[in-house]
Amino acid sequence: MVDPGTTLRGAALHDAKRELRARIVVARDALAPTPHHAASAAIAARIAALPSFLAARCVLLTVAFRSEWDTRALFAAAVGGKTVALPRVNAQDRMLELFAISDLDRDTAPGYRGIAEPRADLPRVTPDAVEWVLVPGVAFDLEGRRLGYGGGYYDRLLATLPESAARVAGALDLQVVPEVPSARHDLVIDTLATESRLLHFAR
Repeated sequence: MVDPGTTLRGAALHDAKRELRARIVVARDALAPTPHHAASAAIAARIAALPSFLAARCVLLTVAFRSEWDTRALFAAAVGGKTVALPRVNAQDRMLELFAISDLDRDTAPGYRGIAEPRADLPRVTPDAVEWVLVPGVAFDLEGRRLGYGGGYYDRLLATLPESAARVAGALDLQVVPEVPSARHDLVIDTLATESRLLHFAR
């Protein structure tokens, strides 16, 4: 584990991220279905009650990947009263493109790495329209730092969104660590919801 305050660079930073990523994914995969379902419901309820979520007219959500917490309850809370955007990988440009969906089952199909993605014939959503974003991640720390899957897609997407867009993440308690290895340019989130608590950070 990285000691708090340690500054890592280059290969050392890459290795520390890879080690933490592998450790958290193994722990997350080992969680039994019943507590995973209960935790997902609690996380979704906390996020759906946030004033920033309630006020947002256009929200960017994500579909659960493997053993991530199940976001479907959050989709149910958003569809009908908001524009709900979902990302689709543009592998050529290594960017995420946003599309509006109204039905999670009907409007999505397996895409990059088997993740459910919006169909390409759906209406596009421009990044500047997003007022609230659900930020996925493998691990988070108590300063709002995030560890992703290593592809950099969300870091590049977040840089294109309005500065005013709320950045909110959901995670299982086991995904919260004392410190995420990070570089100076790595972005932080505003709020983290787990099954047991809600954490707010200063960007």
